[in-house]
Amino acid sequence: MSKTFDYIIIGAGSAGCVLANRLSADPGARVLLLEAGGRDRNPLFRLPMLMGKLFQSGVYNWHYHTEPEPYLNGRSLYWPRGKVLGGSSTINGMIYVRGNRHDYDRWSQMGLPGWSYDDVLPAFRRSEGHIQRNGEYHGSGGELTVCRARGSNPLHEIFINAGVEAGHPANDDFNGEGQEGFGRFDFTIKDGKRWSTSRAFLQPVLDRKNLTVETGALTKRIVVENGRAVGVEYLQDGETKTAHADREIVVSAGTVNSPQVLLLSGIGPADEVAAHGIEPVHDLPGVGKNLQDHVDCVMSWECTKPVTLYSDLRADKLAWSMVEGMMFGRGIVTTFSYEGGAFLKSDDRLEAPDIQLHFMPALEKTANLHFPNPFKRKNPTESDHGFTMRVGPVNPESRGEITLRSADPSDAPRIQANYLQSDHDLQTMIAGIRMTREVIAQKSFDPYRGKELAPGPEAASDADLEAWLRETAMTTFHPVGTCKMGTDANAVVDARLKVRGLEGLRIADASIMPIISSGNTNAPAIMIGEKAAEFMTMEDQRS
Repeated sequence: MSKTFDYIIIGAGSAGCVLANRLSADPGARVLLLEAGGRDRNPLFRLPMLMGKLFQSGVYNWHYHTEPEPYLNGRSLYWPRGKVLGGSSTINGMIYVRGNRHDYDRWSQMGLPGWSYDDVLPAFRRSEGHIQRNGEYHGSGGELTVCRARGSNPLHEIFINAGVEAGHPANDDFNGEGQEGFGRFDFTIKDGKRWSTSRAFLQPVLDRKNLTVETGALTKRIVVENGRAVGVEYLQDGETKTAHADREIVVSAGTVNSPQVLLLSGIGPADEVAAHGIEPVHDLPGVGKNLQDHVDCVMSWECTKPVTLYSDLRADKLAWSMVEGMMFGRGIVTTFSYEGGAFLKSDDRLEAPDIQLHFMPALEKTANLHFPNPFKRKNPTESDHGFTMRVGPVNPESRGEITLRSADPSDAPRIQANYLQSDHDLQTMIAGIRMTREVIAQKSFDPYRGKELAPGPEAASDADLEAWLRETAMTTFHPVGTCKMGTDANAVVDARLKVRGLEGLRIADASIMPIISSGNTNAPAIMIGEKAAEFMTMEDQRS
């Protein structure tokens, strides 16, 4: 069976949903959106606090793991990636951070016109429907509802005050004029419910007659004829189907699956694809390379007063909060636990912050909803009550790669992130740990600060901290860069997101980032979808 469309989009994630919305706005354009996962109908998707459970579930999640990481004592790290309409925006932490002006200006300086901060800001504003903010840096009319942090836990203000006491600025808006300082994140939450890209961009336009959405559709390969991408073979309900594209195919399958789709199609390093019995179609050595991710560590302290989320997540309280959240959009489950944040400079001479903090007024086990027993009596100075800080560099130098495991599209690709490969990353993390300790030592925390649980006061020297990091460091779940945009020999796409050397094929998702953005990467992925739609629409109008 075969059908013909003008555009085929592979992947209904953060960028893919934006593209489906924007391209199908032209009633004369026939658009097909292919998603390997299912529909996002589970009501648990809506409650922000349940993000931890969605991350662990394998139902709406590719449930990837890295290969043993050589610089993390051979540990394999868990990589959740959304396998559902909305992609990872349906299971993520909903933090809305665009990155730093410096990030995009560096992209532009690499010979990529149209990607400076001033160029991408209109795309960010076009999508954004901020409830409280407007003006030069924000949009209020876009489909993506964004709001300020909703939680009321007092430790967030304690955290911000302590940062100021330690000599850092307060910052009310990480997406405004400057990124540096202590404040609270903004979130993609609407009326107390998760506002994924599926809910924002796709659900409102499903009734368009020119938009076809196929779920459970696993891409097998892109069909290339005479140097042009002309169709997609995909597996659905045990049957191989083919769709043809008259204009363009856009791969928006994410940092892991976009290079996998290209490699399965024979597009990539010729020797690598041939080794799996795949006929090389287009030798493109950079496919799957340049993998970057934000490594971080989890520091934690006991809290000497029972003011943490532990009390709110007692089993009896939580049950009512879930009902309240679903019916009325309020209560603790309509918030995300990591509301406090900071962007810091490890050296005042730096042009932009190089460290990000995520603060949570709870311990990790509480955030993952290990439901406390309401009848269990414990002294509040014991370790059920505590607070957590995640610390990591925003500009890591370590680079990894995505490669095929086999020619079977259902086999997970090999992920080698190479966390802490670079001494720069290690030293930046150690600096971040020391700066964090200095913040927690401030007067504002005196009534609440108990014992440091991790890494613990015994980890004092650089050698101690290095050993602890190699044993415990993890990912902030922000992989990017495996189909990088650029002008060098390893670039996969050009500044218009067209695959170099092929016609009719673009890539639009976080995989095109030449350098990772400073902070959480969902907002930039949405912006990339907007930019791709902008390029395609402009070119169609000219033709």
